[in-house]
Amino acid sequence: QVRLVESGGGLVQAGGSLRLSCAASISNFSDRPLHWYRQTPGKQRELVAMITGGGTTKYVDSVKGRFTISRDNAKNTVYLQMGSLKPEDTAVYYCKVVYYSGSTYIDYWGQGTQVTVSS
Repeated sequence: QVRLVESGGGLVQAGGSLRLSCAASISNFSDRPLHWYRQTPGKQRELVAMITGGGTTKYVDSVKGRFTISRDNAKNTVYLQMGSLKPEDTAVYYCKVVYYSGSTYIDYWGQGTQVTVSS
């Protein structure tokens, strides 16, 4: 059974830092790309960062240079280190893993963790 549990959110002042964690109970963790998304009320979820099994990373332009995604395959955990936080980073942050089966796929999501950045 796939389970993703995020933690590490909270309230922080602008310019501060937070580290989000996502503990994953999934098969073949080290091979799977992992994603961090965020969502604010009334808006679609936005892909923030992703990391492949080989460690290649990609970021949305708005967080480049401020956020770092990483993974610890021994702990089945993916992290999002967030720095120089801005009020516009306020959102619920979710991790996601995708399972592929032939031509179909299933997205699995965690429950989310709230990040609030005060000005």
